[in-house]
Amino acid sequence: MFIRTESFSQYIRRYPFVTAIIVLNILVYIITGLPIRQSSELYFLGMGYNPLIADGEWWRLLTPMFLHFGITHLLFNMFSLFIFGPELERVAGKARFLTIYLLSGVFANIAYFFLGESNIPHVGASGAIYGIFGAFGALIYYTKKALPQLRQIMLPIIIISVIMTFLQPNVNIIGHIAGLVVGFLIGLSYFHPKRIISWR
Repeated sequence: MFIRTESFSQYIRRYPFVTAIIVLNILVYIITGLPIRQSSELYFLGMGYNPLIADGEWWRLLTPMFLHFGITHLLFNMFSLFIFGPELERVAGKARFLTIYLLSGVFANIAYFFLGESNIPHVGASGAIYGIFGAFGALIYYTKKALPQLRQIMLPIIIISVIMTFLQPNVNIIGHIAGLVVGFLIGLSYFHPKRIISWR
């Protein structure tokens, strides 16, 4: 289910939105990491920073999910997207997958704006990634025993991810939990049995 056996070209054709998001994040990391002043200015312009959001720079509720603090941060999030994103894009559909991903990331940043510390900037796609986990949680909720493999794989991953959120230092706890909850709520709507029947 989460083991990727496709060729590179097959992966791109089957999961275009996952591929596009991964490529965009990598390109943004490269561009904002160039050793020139304009790159650092672009990075600062896109990162989440509550005082500037309060001043009207609302794009900072979206742009932080495409920025990362270091190569390890980028690789961890993109590897998670590479592994778990395709199955959600396949099950939910391309447009619904994109909605889950973007809304989870945006609402994670909104939650941090209202509940987080005002003087600490934040970046990363983690809120959106946790939104994917939340959507799988909704799918598990509805399918129960119908998809035992999904339940056996994803439920421990979701639980461990939540636990690690509280144990690791320098983690946006509010963003992670908010993304997870939003993904779950959207998933409850998308994966409702009546709605799934209407797809067929």
